[in-house]
Amino acid sequence: MASRNSVAGFALFTFVFAVISSLSGAQTLAPAPAPTSDGTSIDQGIAYLLMVVALVLTYLIHPLDASSSSLSFF
Repeated sequence: MASRNSVAGFALFTFVFAVISSLSGAQTLAPAPAPTSDGTSIDQGIAYLLMVVALVLTYLIHPLDASSSSLSFF
């Protein structure tokens, strides 16, 4: 019985040692790549989009505003 326990203990020790030694040789993850934009190009794109929306709304609202002012003075 003693030899069976020693064999089981040795097998367990060998298994744990193999797992720990394989983890120590594992490769580390590469660092993340640098971002391709720093956010200013995104902000600039949003600004251009908002300017286009404002321009379209101005041209859509202006004819309505001009036609309503010709009907009454106030």
